[in-house]
Amino acid sequence: MDAKESQFSEYLKQYITPHKLSRIEEVLASRTRYFTVVLEDIYKPHNASAVLRTADCFGIQDVHVIEKANRYKVNPYVTRGAAQWVNIHRYAEPAGSAVSVCFEHLRSQGYQIMATSPRSESLSIQDYFPDRKTALVFGNEHEGVSEEVIKEADGLIHIPMYGFTESFNISVTASIFLYDFLSKLRGRLPEGFFLEESEKQLLRYHWYQEIVKNAQIHRKSFFGSNETPK
Repeated sequence: MDAKESQFSEYLKQYITPHKLSRIEEVLASRTRYFTVVLEDIYKPHNASAVLRTADCFGIQDVHVIEKANRYKVNPYVTRGAAQWVNIHRYAEPAGSAVSVCFEHLRSQGYQIMATSPRSESLSIQDYFPDRKTALVFGNEHEGVSEEVIKEADGLIHIPMYGFTESFNISVTASIFLYDFLSKLRGRLPEGFFLEESEKQLLRYHWYQEIVKNAQIHRKSFFGSNETPK
């Protein structure tokens, strides 16, 4: 974020109530990229949108969406506005592997990739301690994660089931995993768990524009008529 963008962020603050500014700072103080969520080829938009809402509730900043046969469209009635506050990263490679591109990006950010799967070799959530940055991969509603994901992931993990049904709804599964991981770290958060100040500044910059009415008009006036809105 350059100096002009920082100035614009400060300019927008005058149009935001003190209560909302305070709430933004409270949320930013708990935001993390230590955990992230990956959704592979989800074809029921309301399920993926529910995961976005779950991620926001747990303070997870990023959700990665691998698009193969299905393109994800946010369902605003399910997210309840969460899509405004969570960064969605999309991967669609018609001529290549969206899974490989996604995983390569995540590993470059220091993530261990754990795919959720009920296979016999999968580790129980009860036996997993999240002692490093972790990306959790969830598959679609009927087939689960693909063989490609299973092959390229660093490991498999599952929630033990004790009934006739083989799996939870994807948003419920994400909630259980995130709650479990965060609970295990409570009281001993690793260094770098929360966002750095530079990351917070960039989120303020985008969030302020989500909040301020007619923000794009303000932006055009502030940066000049030839500036392309972002």
